[in-house]
Amino acid sequence: MFDGSVRRKLEAGDTVFGSFFKFDSPAIAELFGLSGFDFLIIDAEHGCYTHAGIENIIRTCERVGMGSVVRTPDAGEANILHVLDSGAGGIQVPSLKSAAQVEEVIRYAKYWPIGERGSARACRAAGYGMSGPDYEERANKETLVSVHVENKEMVEDIEALCQVEHLDVLFIGPGDLSQSLGHPGNAGHPDVVAAIDRVIEVAAGRKHIGTVVSNAEQLESYVARGVKYIAWLSDLGLLRGALKSAAANFNAHRKS
Repeated sequence: MFDGSVRRKLEAGDTVFGSFFKFDSPAIAELFGLSGFDFLIIDAEHGCYTHAGIENIIRTCERVGMGSVVRTPDAGEANILHVLDSGAGGIQVPSLKSAAQVEEVIRYAKYWPIGERGSARACRAAGYGMSGPDYEERANKETLVSVHVENKEMVEDIEALCQVEHLDVLFIGPGDLSQSLGHPGNAGHPDVVAAIDRVIEVAAGRKHIGTVVSNAEQLESYVARGVKYIAWLSDLGLLRGALKSAAANFNAHRKS
């Protein structure tokens, strides 16, 4: 049921490779796992999901040996509780602006004695009550907590973020960061690059660092700098690219 493989791999020093997942399609999720991805970030912030839909994608990930992390719509306690009780291996929380808010997320995501997550062993994560008496201890140890560093406030608070206990991943969001810094859509602007550099410089060796990439050059660059939690585009982006590439073959055969 509950699968903490993503956090275990990071703690072992491995680099993990995933993708954002927006389509409510178990078949497509299954295909990602069969193709060699380590995990999916089920996107409940920008995707269109029900609680049941998220649980089915989590279940599918498990079937193909792939980890599941859910990007929650926000830092609300109920949203965090629902996805973790469904068996997600972790959460990825957007739109935060301070280390103090991150500490609240930790409180919602972890059981006593670390936090105050609602206890219900009858949930799917606990094998509907059949996972044994050490379930809470295992969940506290292996549940991944990732937060987005996607605005100038989080960059400015990076030192404090690195001191938040039980926070695993600082996920750099170049797109939102470019908007927050006044350069929407321009992730290559010097201000955005400098902010990303600062996060990596300060967090290296203290927290796992994540980001999204869209090509091999970006991948190589970030991995060389110690970024170990990598999202390669999204299901939508990958499908869009494949369809456009296929449709380009038709051009020579169209009359206009």
